[in-house]
Amino acid sequence: MNSEQDSYIYGSTTGNTENVANQLAELLNADVFDASTKPTEAINKYDNLILGTSTWGAGDLQDNWEDFIEELKNTNLKGKTVALFGLGDACSNGDTFVGGMAQLYSTVKDLNCKIVGSVDIESYEFEESDAVVDGKFIGLALDEESQGDLSEERINKWVEQISKELK
Repeated sequence: MNSEQDSYIYGSTTGNTENVANQLAELLNADVFDASTKPTEAINKYDNLILGTSTWGAGDLQDNWEDFIEELKNTNLKGKTVALFGLGDACSNGDTFVGGMAQLYSTVKDLNCKIVGSVDIESYEFEESDAVVDGKFIGLALDEESQGDLSEERINKWVEQISKELK
């Protein structure tokens, strides 16, 4: 991947999502931006975008994204490739697991971009998720709280997968 064409935009409250974004960016040689900085220029500049968020409350989007989501809705993503990742707690919030990622998906799915990086749900333990479409997560789902021991393997497998799908 070429760092001039790839960027990560994340929202993180406790630092877990930021840590994952930095891990992914290192593996993919990409630039990283915090959604709190409202990185519209980055969205316009890069061909490949990887958007990540943690999930709060009853499947809510992370606060930094809440402040930036309207701007994202009005951004031209035509011809861009987008991958998503989300963090959640499948034990404490198993009925809304990675719901924040589902909200990002709902925002970008009709913006004329190509969405890549869906993940099989088989190795996950959760009750329900709006981030499951056609039997797969719409991106990389991670649970650093109760399934953190599986994160490295999931990240590596996802990076291998999306490396083939990003332009």
